[in-house]
Amino acid sequence: MKQRIITAILALIVFIPFVVYGKWPFTVFVFLIATLGFMELIRMRKLDSYLVPITFSVLLLWIILFPENARLYEDLHISKLELCTLLLLLLLAYTVLVKNKFTFEDAGFMLLSVFYVGIGFFFFLETRHGIDGLKNIIYALLVIWSTDTGAYFVGRAFGKRKLWPSISPNKTVEGAIGGIATACLAVSLFHLFSPFPHSFLFLIIVTMMASIFGQMGDLVESAFKRNYGVKDSGNVLPGHGGILDRFDSLLFVLPFLHIIQFM
Repeated sequence: MKQRIITAILALIVFIPFVVYGKWPFTVFVFLIATLGFMELIRMRKLDSYLVPITFSVLLLWIILFPENARLYEDLHISKLELCTLLLLLLLAYTVLVKNKFTFEDAGFMLLSVFYVGIGFFFFLETRHGIDGLKNIIYALLVIWSTDTGAYFVGRAFGKRKLWPSISPNKTVEGAIGGIATACLAVSLFHLFSPFPHSFLFLIIVTMMASIFGQMGDLVESAFKRNYGVKDSGNVLPGHGGILDRFDSLLFVLPFLHIIQFM
């Protein structure tokens, strides 16, 4: 527990200044953690020895992270979709060049990993660089952190019915409901001091759904780890696991909030 607390404090000391300042340092920071998150998935499947397809995949990840109107595409005289397609074809062609030592299934795993990580962190960038970016980031993090906290304490105090024991044995239905309730309470307090341009009822409904999406993101990451027989996605954060262990909920919450045009 002591190590977890120390790591959490140090991580926040690094994380918060980037989020608050934004601009290009935040962009570089997100590119870095997205790349680390992608590599955690690659190591889970033990594909980290395939340097050529990893290079193609990381380039594809970075292209996804770049905004549509980035000058990069103008300079290269190519669209974002065309550049993504080119790298996808190169990745598939590599399976033929190595005579299926790197298989179609391996390529499919890398591609899905790129889009899973890339889309989530793309919306992280879009949120921070958008209108009311810092406030919206704080809202999303508040939903996620209060959900986790509420689920943990309510689950420990009242949890009896397992939520999904084959995926995450310690999570309970009571904890999940407690997490949603805690998120609604935290957001209500936040709304009092920094009102949103939405009705209170709409805000609570969105918060409940975002809390559910965050918990689903956590379960998806748990399913990956259970499938590949690992305890944590990585060890970059001692006592807390890897990048995906800390950002799994955010990768689901931010795309959801943008899809419903809350942000």
